[in-house]
Amino acid sequence: MFYEDSGVWRKMFESHPAEKISALQVQRSLTKGSPEPEDLWVLLSPAAGGFLEEMAGRARRLTLQHFGRSVSLFAPLYLANYCTNQCVYCSFNTKNRIPRKRLSLAEVAAEGEAIAETGIRHLLLLTGESRAMSGPEYLQACVRELRPRFASLGLEVYPLAEEEYKELILAGIDSLTMFQEVYDERRYTEVHPGGPKANYHYRLNAPERACRAGMAEVTLGALLGIGDWRREAFMTALHGRYLQRHYPEVQVSFSLPRMRPHVGEFQPLSPVSDRNLVQILLAYRLFLPWAGITISTREEASLRDALVPLGITRMSAGSLTSVGGYAGSRNPESTQFEIADERSVAEIIAMLHRHGYQPILCDWLNMRETPDKCQRGGESPC
Repeated sequence: MFYEDSGVWRKMFESHPAEKISALQVQRSLTKGSPEPEDLWVLLSPAAGGFLEEMAGRARRLTLQHFGRSVSLFAPLYLANYCTNQCVYCSFNTKNRIPRKRLSLAEVAAEGEAIAETGIRHLLLLTGESRAMSGPEYLQACVRELRPRFASLGLEVYPLAEEEYKELILAGIDSLTMFQEVYDERRYTEVHPGGPKANYHYRLNAPERACRAGMAEVTLGALLGIGDWRREAFMTALHGRYLQRHYPEVQVSFSLPRMRPHVGEFQPLSPVSDRNLVQILLAYRLFLPWAGITISTREEASLRDALVPLGITRMSAGSLTSVGGYAGSRNPESTQFEIADERSVAEIIAMLHRHGYQPILCDWLNMRETPDKCQRGGESPC
């Protein structure tokens, strides 16, 4: 298990404070072709902030080497926002008085059709944590409804048992996104005072259960701002390294979500500036060159555009965080958080073309099953 594997690194925070790392240590770490965890900690230090230009050059070269000039696009589809958790940073908190909704299968089909019309063929399905309102059987029904229209379906929901992941994979799911939110167990307990999500270890081990079940891709992330961002980025990357080494057949990826405005009064403990975000992205790319890296519409359009050459391999486009809204009227009161980049899929495609990148509208994982559904930038089959 990752928790047992990572204990030695947790002690490193106290024995090697990031603030005491020197510029000479950064230079040494940058000379290594295969950085070790100690080097990752160095690359996340304040001292490494003075080497971002050099780190960016290396990150660009590594991204081109392993991913070329292509960026995959996806859209999120919120199926339900019923939730039994009390996460203090989330609009879906069961104590928040927001409109609750669950899409019917007919509404799921309509939403899928509206998203498919934009050219997107990679869909990420999301819910709140309520087994009563959006249990595994409901998820499977939604997957079966959507699968004919999409080349790839991902899942970002509550943690499931290994057998439940197997059943969803059989239904048509091929990727999992699971944010631990915060790896610091003490801080995790503070921000999850009630509900099933309060079980730190069950959530932490969910990505590994999905790997054992046969998931083709797993995306990890910490919600940056809840805890000390350097420690959170470090532990996220170590988690990815652990999965890469133990499940080499699985594509391991990272996402870089920062706190966004939401219903409630929670404020980030450790705000992450744009410069900090760039440093995390570069450290991830140098530490794990083969990992995918996602940037979502939480970020402003100008920042997303600037981050693409530094290591981004996947972006959301034309996103909504409300339950429904692609096919009909939007429900702004039911959103999980406010998005910052409201550009359409067509506008994102045009931006990528201007920067010399190839937008990929379907995930390669399952294109062999639905080749007629795949489009590269809406122009040619993949």
